[in-house]
Amino acid sequence: MIATSTYRKRLPREPKWGHLRDLHKAIKLCESALVSVDPTVTSLGNNQEAHVFKSKSGACSAFLANYDTKSSAKVSFGNAQYDLPAWSISILPDCKTVVFNTARLGAQSSQIKMTSVNSAFSWQSYNEETASADDDDATTMVGLWEQVNVTRDVTDYLWYLTDINIDPSEGFLKNGQSPLLTIYSAGHALHVFINGQLSGTVYGGLENPKLTFSDYIKLGAGINKISLLSVAVGLPNVGTHFETWNAGVLGPVTLKGLNEGTRDLSKQKWSYKIGLKGEALSLHTVSGSSSVEWVKGSLVARKQPLTWYKATFSAPGGNEPLALDMNSMGKGQIWINGQSIGRHWPAYIARGGCGDCSYAGTYTDKKCRTNCGEASQRWYHVPRSWLNSGGNLLVVFDEWGGDPTGISLVKRTTGSVCADIFEGQPTLKSWDMLTSGKINRPKAHLWCPPGQKISQIKFASYGMPQGTCGSFREGSCHAHKSYDAAEKNCIGQESCSVTVAPEVFGGDPCPGNMKKFSVEAVCS
Repeated sequence: MIATSTYRKRLPREPKWGHLRDLHKAIKLCESALVSVDPTVTSLGNNQEAHVFKSKSGACSAFLANYDTKSSAKVSFGNAQYDLPAWSISILPDCKTVVFNTARLGAQSSQIKMTSVNSAFSWQSYNEETASADDDDATTMVGLWEQVNVTRDVTDYLWYLTDINIDPSEGFLKNGQSPLLTIYSAGHALHVFINGQLSGTVYGGLENPKLTFSDYIKLGAGINKISLLSVAVGLPNVGTHFETWNAGVLGPVTLKGLNEGTRDLSKQKWSYKIGLKGEALSLHTVSGSSSVEWVKGSLVARKQPLTWYKATFSAPGGNEPLALDMNSMGKGQIWINGQSIGRHWPAYIARGGCGDCSYAGTYTDKKCRTNCGEASQRWYHVPRSWLNSGGNLLVVFDEWGGDPTGISLVKRTTGSVCADIFEGQPTLKSWDMLTSGKINRPKAHLWCPPGQKISQIKFASYGMPQGTCGSFREGSCHAHKSYDAAEKNCIGQESCSVTVAPEVFGGDPCPGNMKKFSVEAVCS
């Protein structure tokens, strides 16, 4: 069971956290044998192997592997038989007792609830100004420069600024056929402004951050201002030759449809301005935010790109983890009391790969994806340690243009907890009992977060239940006294356990079949 202080600090993501915790403990039990000798590998079947580590001192640990991606297997090893699920490894620290199987989840899983505690922020807005080559902090150079080399990564943003002189005799001014502006960038995002008006936005992808803007633009006779806001989403720090990766507008930048044909703008003079005006003014801080005039009430900007928003709020009571629901926003950054809680990008929608999931087979990052069609991230953690007992300042900068009235402060609570334990399933607690001479029986362990207790058994079935936490259902066989033991042991408790054995549930509902116990308990 996770200690109270550990639970609050780490906010473990179950069941993954518990599954990996148990795996590490199981490997640790094998340590004396693992570090002493190379393994002896023997075949146990067509797709099954035993990797045995046996030291001169007598330490013995075994790993029984089933490489079949579809079928489970029963194998003989030593003087016993072992059931190996498809695509799994069983760990035997003493070469006899299975304490862990990679395909059978023994860790508790949870159903999490996000409940709004403040959705009535009084918002104010400030529109970020388009940079100009005449700004005092702008630097002029010939040609296009790589973004990070200029910004030194002190900001995500770099303005590329140049002028286009259009002769009054240009044919497009008379025939109405606007010229085509094409910009090639190394990524990761680009906002294109023509004479201070947003002309378009393009984003690179995860696999290929490079992007191209190509669109017809409205230009007039005389000097026209081209302002390109290049955005670095994040820089790599792992992989091969990551130091050679770059960002920003590297060109070429061309204008097609002039009397001269196509004009290459890449080698003319460009001015560079690092960062946003709002960043230079420190609008994310209390003192900085008072340096400009903010729009209030019904005039607050909505769905407008490059907009700053601010609001104040009181810290909610309790000790539940807090987060901001940013689902109504586009892309940008968030600050609480001057501290950055990171970039937000709920407008980035997860796509592809959702559907039926099987752990069997070689892993890829496109496997077992969930939440397709939804924001890649919706909730952004707000550390309680950053909050004041009085007023707190929330500042949001949004590049795309979102609706701040949809932002809410939510608390994270556990609605229900689940266990899904096979009959005879190994557990590390089983190992502890075995080594102490006690009966080796698997148990379903449940616990609620601090301050919550189990108030109801929502589902319980010993037999062949189907589904996962939150959607369990009875299978082809079910012990009618499945609820009894769980209700007796768990109601009113912060934590409890239920032994998984036929006599606990009134007998074996389907002899000769592998059974399991699935249970979902409500925490309140």
